[in-house]
Amino acid sequence: MKHSLSRYAPYALSLIRIISGLLFLEHGTQKHFYFPAGGNHPAIATLSGAAGAFEILCGVLIAIGLFTRPAAFVASGVMAFAYFLAHFPRGFFPVNNGGDSAILYCFVFFYLIFAGGGPLGLDALRGRK
Repeated sequence: MKHSLSRYAPYALSLIRIISGLLFLEHGTQKHFYFPAGGNHPAIATLSGAAGAFEILCGVLIAIGLFTRPAAFVASGVMAFAYFLAHFPRGFFPVNNGGDSAILYCFVFFYLIFAGGGPLGLDALRGRK
């Protein structure tokens, strides 16, 4: 017998996609639009600036569930790249080198490549969950 909560799993997937996409977007808007206040504000021609542009683009696409799988593929790669370039050189343990969120984003987005965006997104309206 299937557990009664299992029927809500596709909606939980959509919720994880929406929240992680919005949080990812926030990193990019902080870098390039200074919102929310704080953080660093790199030039677009730097690696951090390019990462911010990817965070904005992929964050929007993931949050609204449009081209979820390709956007998640790019976002996962950006976060793996960011971890090994910016965080890993500071130390082995992610909690100490500040890379724990980069790793978490990397694997959440990696999962979305395979799982898709769930039923609450534009991909689902287009017939591509």
